[in-house]
Amino acid sequence: MEKDRDEEKTLVGRSLSPRNMQAFEVFQPPISKGSLNGFLCSIHTVLFKAKINLLLPFGPMAILLHYLTRKHGWVFVCSLIGITPLAERLGYATEQLSHFTGPTVGGLLNATFGNATEMIISLYALKNGMIRVVQQSLLGSILSNMLLVLGCAFFAGGIVHHRKVQVFDKAAAVVNSGLLLMAVMGLMFPAVLHFTRSEVQYGKSEIALSRFSSCVMLIAYASYLFFQLRSQRSLYTSVDGEGLNESESEEDEAPEISQWEAIIWLAVLTTWISILSGYLVDAIQGASESMNLPVAFISVILLPIVGNAAEHASAIMFAMKDKLDISLGVAIGSCTQISMFVIPFCVVVGWIMGKQMDLNFQLFETATLFITVLVVAFMLQEGTSNYFKGLMLILCYLIVAASFFVHMDPTNDDN
Repeated sequence: MEKDRDEEKTLVGRSLSPRNMQAFEVFQPPISKGSLNGFLCSIHTVLFKAKINLLLPFGPMAILLHYLTRKHGWVFVCSLIGITPLAERLGYATEQLSHFTGPTVGGLLNATFGNATEMIISLYALKNGMIRVVQQSLLGSILSNMLLVLGCAFFAGGIVHHRKVQVFDKAAAVVNSGLLLMAVMGLMFPAVLHFTRSEVQYGKSEIALSRFSSCVMLIAYASYLFFQLRSQRSLYTSVDGEGLNESESEEDEAPEISQWEAIIWLAVLTTWISILSGYLVDAIQGASESMNLPVAFISVILLPIVGNAAEHASAIMFAMKDKLDISLGVAIGSCTQISMFVIPFCVVVGWIMGKQMDLNFQLFETATLFITVLVVAFMLQEGTSNYFKGLMLILCYLIVAASFFVHMDPTNDDN
C-alpha cells in the first residue's frame, strides 16, 4: 500500500510539469474537454509554432491560380513553395511518432515518411506517363541528399565546432556506400545495354532487365533493413541516439504531441501533399515553357529541394549539435532508401500500371550519379568531417546544377 501511495505521489508531482503532464495525458481515457484542449494545442504546435508555416497559404493559392488563370509557371512556383512546409511538418510528425514506437520502428518511419513527398510526386508523374520526370526527380533527390544536404551538414557542423574534428561511425557509412554502388550498378547496365545496341530484343530487353534488377534491389533493401534493425543493431546505436546521456535524451525525446495526434497529422499532411503534387506535376511542362527552364533542371534540381526540406533542416541541426551520426543517417540513409527502394518500387508499380518505367536513366544522368557516389564514398572513408569537406560537396552540387541547366533531354528517337 505504501508503495502504491508513493507511486501516486510521484505521478502527482510529475503532473505539475507541463511536459510531463502532456506525456501523462497520452495514456489517460479520452475526456471531451481535455481532448478538445489537446487537439487545439496540437494544431498550434504543428501549424503555428514553426516559422516555415508562413508558406502554407501558397498551397491553396496554387489551386486557385490553376482554375482562375491557368498560368502554369505561377501554379508550379506556388505549388513548390506550398509543399515545402508540408514536407518539413511531415518530418516533424514522423519524429513525434517515433517517440512512442521506439528507435527501431522510429528509424524506419523517419526514413519512409522522409521520402514520402518524392514518392507521391513520382507516382503522380508515373500515372500521367511522365517517366523521365520520375527518373530525374528521384535521381535529383539522391544527388541533393548526398551533395547538398550532407555538404551543408558538414559545413555547418565544422563552422560551429571548428576547434575539433567531428567524427562519425565509419562502419555504417561503408555499408550505405556499398548499397549506393549496388544501386549505380543496377542503373548502369540498362543504360549501357541500350546505348551500345547490344540488346537481344531492342526496346524490350532493357525493360525486362530493369524489372528483374528492381526485384533484386528490393530484396537487397529488405535484407539491409533486417541487417540494420535486427541482426547488427549494435552497429547503428549511435545513429539511433542511444549513446546520448540521460539529461540530453530527456530533453530531446520529450514528445510535444500525443501518439494518435501524430498519426492523424501524418494522414492529413500526406493527403494535402498528394493533392498539391497533382497540380505540381500537371504544371511542370507549362512551367518549363513559360519560365524558359529545361524540364531536366526542374526535375533534378528544383523538385528535390522541396522533397528534402525536412532532411536538410534536421541534418544541419544535428550536425550543429555534434551528432554527426544522425546527420549522416538522415542524408545517406535517405539516398539508400530512394535508390534501393523508391526507384525499384516505381518500376514495379509502372509494370503493374502498364507503363514502360525502367532503370535506363540515360548515360548523362547515370554518369553523374556514379561520379557523385564515388566522391561521397571518398569523403566518408576516413570517418571524420570538417567545414572544408562540406564546402567541397556544396560546390560539387553547384557544378551538377549548372550541368543540368545546360543539359537537353534526349528525344524519343533514341527510345
